[in-house]
Amino acid sequence: MSGYWPWWAGAAGLALITINHALTTDRSFGVSSAWDRVLHWRRERRLERMDEEFTDERALADALAAATAEHFGTSPAAPTVPPVPHGASQLLETHAEPTVSEDTPVTSPGPAPLVTQAALLVSIFFGGLIAAVTSGRFHLRFDMGPGFRNVVTANPTTMTVLLFAGGVLVGFGTRLAGGCSSGHGLNGCGRLRPVSLVATAVFFGTAVAVSFLLWKVI
Repeated sequence: MSGYWPWWAGAAGLALITINHALTTDRSFGVSSAWDRVLHWRRERRLERMDEEFTDERALADALAAATAEHFGTSPAAPTVPPVPHGASQLLETHAEPTVSEDTPVTSPGPAPLVTQAALLVSIFFGGLIAAVTSGRFHLRFDMGPGFRNVVTANPTTMTVLLFAGGVLVGFGTRLAGGCSSGHGLNGCGRLRPVSLVATAVFFGTAVAVSFLLWKVI
């Protein structure tokens, strides 16, 4: 008998985490983006400070108007409107584009705070560690187990090179696809985003093909 949780318990837990994260933050839940932001924390912290300076849209508009006036040598007053011939005002109003209401949101929420994503990565590590220790399955090892040795290689040097190369390819593919399995598979598919549906199909299709190649052909 296996000491792991049943599959349905893990699925329910992932569903609760994903739904709660989407409802409370209106953002997608992903791990690869968190890694990218934490690794470049200086750049991300600088961007957060810039966002904090311009949280007031009216202040941002005034600053842009003042900068424009200083650069072009004009006053920041409202732009002058050229005179309109008599009888043409009604025609212009008829063909005018509808303006966006001040209360209408025009931008999507930005990324989660940097400290939040750092806490996510730390929680993943310690959550796995606590689960392994409490279940009595914690064992420090430096290889991938007998399955990897039998199917791929038992040479430690070759194993290290392959794992390093595989990690680089996974990271490159994840950033190229705009997300990992958690971002696309859990959040994107749950929101029925076409790019996530295609990406997840490619993820699992490639995994099935490689598994079949390793276990049945090689």
